[in-house]
Amino acid sequence: MPFVKIFSTAAIVFILDRITKYWVVEWMNLRDVYAIDVFPPYLNLRMAWNDGINFGLFGSGGESTRWILITIALAISLVVVFWARNAKGWKAPVSAGLVVGGALGNVFDRFIYGAVADFLNMSCCGFRNPFSFNIADATIFLGLFGLILFLDDKKKS
Repeated sequence: MPFVKIFSTAAIVFILDRITKYWVVEWMNLRDVYAIDVFPPYLNLRMAWNDGINFGLFGSGGESTRWILITIALAISLVVVFWARNAKGWKAPVSAGLVVGGALGNVFDRFIYGAVADFLNMSCCGFRNPFSFNIADATIFLGLFGLILFLDDKKKS
């Protein structure tokens, strides 16, 4: 049963990520427009191509880095599924699905664009955030946070 929860959550996240990226990057043409103010300063769209990991770390390494990051993301996804396969309840499998769906969304970007399409930019209270992220990044963060919180849930009956 955990597999169903993991894979259904991952599928929903992947589809949501693909829809938002297509809508913003392709349909709204953010790749050429670069910036769209939605609800400044709280929510803006700022195009950023991330060819590295978080905040571009290890970026600009070329084609080999791209394939290494794809391999790492797929390997981590498999480890997360393997770990959560025996989880009790719904929290850990859903958290695992958030991680896997987000990772696969970003892997797909690396396949089709060569880099991850980041576009959400949020600032507040006089602080201007220079970084952009996407739905996949947010779900990976939430999923990892959930896995940490619900780590012991897999031991409960």
